[in-house]
Amino acid sequence: MQALFIGQTYIDVTLVADQIPTGDDKDVARDYAVSFGGNAVTAAFCCARLGIPPDLLTSVADDWLGRMFLDMAAKYQVSVHGRKVKRSSLSFVMPKGDKRAILRARDDQYLHPCPPLNLSDCRALHLDGHMPDAAIQYARQCREAGILTSLDGGGLRVNTMELLPFIDVAVVSERFCEQLNMAPSGVLDLLKHKGCRIGGVTQGARGLFWYDEKGMVQIMPAPAVPARETADTNGAGDVFHGAYVYSYLARPALPWEAHFRFARAASAHAIRYLGNEARLPTLADVETAERRFKPATAVTA
Repeated sequence: MQALFIGQTYIDVTLVADQIPTGDDKDVARDYAVSFGGNAVTAAFCCARLGIPPDLLTSVADDWLGRMFLDMAAKYQVSVHGRKVKRSSLSFVMPKGDKRAILRARDDQYLHPCPPLNLSDCRALHLDGHMPDAAIQYARQCREAGILTSLDGGGLRVNTMELLPFIDVAVVSERFCEQLNMAPSGVLDLLKHKGCRIGGVTQGARGLFWYDEKGMVQIMPAPAVPARETADTNGAGDVFHGAYVYSYLARPALPWEAHFRFARAASAHAIRYLGNEARLPTLADVETAERRFKPATAVTA
């Protein structure tokens, strides 16, 4: 095991439609995609697609959606440590421009305790805060063993504040800031206070507001992807996380600015495709995105 990702599995159904029917109406979508989903899960598949297949501790149900997910994981050589639930979780995603609406149905009532895993060769742990007992257990173990720990703070969860003291790299969303009723600058101060070596707030088209190894706060502008090429922004943040974990594993001596620049290009590639599987980048895709999409002008956080 080179890396362990922990999170909740979804099957994502992405629909492109001009309108959403209500009442007794019907309509036909213009396009659709069906794929794996979930924050840390998508990040794990991204890391695998780039060339380093990780292990994944995640919810798995013994139903046809669960078996479909395991087939997807096998295709990308992601080693799944399943934690059984009764039913698979679903997300219905409806992208429009640079926004997306999501309706979820989730089963996170785990039928068995968190399984013991051998971390002897593990070099990185990535969490999204789901499966809170496993998240805190393995974050603590990895921090004590000197293994890099990473958190996708897409939203404030019941265990987030408990987790942060065990996290090396915390990249959170604007929604996370809103839930805390704090400005991004205040959230960066919070992450520093909690002991996170690297912290950041993703701000979509306005880029990444973050601090580096020396605590220097800065803005990394987002690549300027033309609106006509933007198909689906859902999952772009998950690709960002998976790509920087890959970059760290592949080139651990590089500074975090380099890892985030690599991840930024991976995300620029991702938003041009519909659905999580189609958006997964290869190394060649990342190189192409770096050449094609130059950073937009930096804006104030």
